[in-house]
Amino acid sequence: MSDTVLYDVTEGLATITLNRPDAMNALNDELKAALRDTLRAAAADEAVRAVLLTGNGRAFCVGQDLKEHVGALQSGGGSALRTVEEHYNPITLAIAGMPKPVVAGVNGVAAGAGAGFAFAADYRLMAESAAFNTSFAGIALTADSGISWTLPRLIGPGRAADLLLFPRSVRSGEALELGMAQRVVPDGELAEQAAAVARELAQGPTAAYAAIKESLAFGAGHSLAETLEKEAELQVRAGASQDHKAAVEAFVKKEKPRFTGR
Repeated sequence: MSDTVLYDVTEGLATITLNRPDAMNALNDELKAALRDTLRAAAADEAVRAVLLTGNGRAFCVGQDLKEHVGALQSGGGSALRTVEEHYNPITLAIAGMPKPVVAGVNGVAAGAGAGFAFAADYRLMAESAAFNTSFAGIALTADSGISWTLPRLIGPGRAADLLLFPRSVRSGEALELGMAQRVVPDGELAEQAAAVARELAQGPTAAYAAIKESLAFGAGHSLAETLEKEAELQVRAGASQDHKAAVEAFVKKEKPRFTGR
């Protein structure tokens, strides 16, 4: 396992930390491959019931490592932009398609693909000093890492077009107001509060969370009638879970349910 990504699993919570602090967690090939593989491992691990994605140092992730990118461009062969298919697409799909909740603890700047990975998460907490920036047009590129899908759904197509055509830093307060983040906390409290939110999710009804994620993704691209059918299908699955039965029994007994994720 590469030391560019740290991975810890404790009491159902997988904490994935981008670990190139001296480079503001810029995405070189080593980090991208490690992040992709770590996310896949978390998805497959039955002991993992929620994921916290964050960065080490003063940035969440500033996007592509442009020094490495320039070298790839100069070497020719088209390898520079193959990273979208080889790394960014599978990373984004691993986050959005994770059958468990993913919390992004945005501890600093999240730019380019770094912003895209945060937008693909289910819940975003931002430090007060943190900011988002699409950044792509500034280097004559288009959106990747799913931003053209996630951002319009978070803030609307008009605002998404504005931020993609005219990239700028969106500070935490504005990000909260626009809907890019669900919570903003003081810098010194981000690690604790992000972990608390993720731990709470890790103790919840994991199968139900997976169904909620699936229904939201399905509803984003289908009609109401089709979505109703999907909801019925997923409700049958959730209703057959041990957690649902335990929750109903606890309700009848006026007790707090204890979920096992099954």
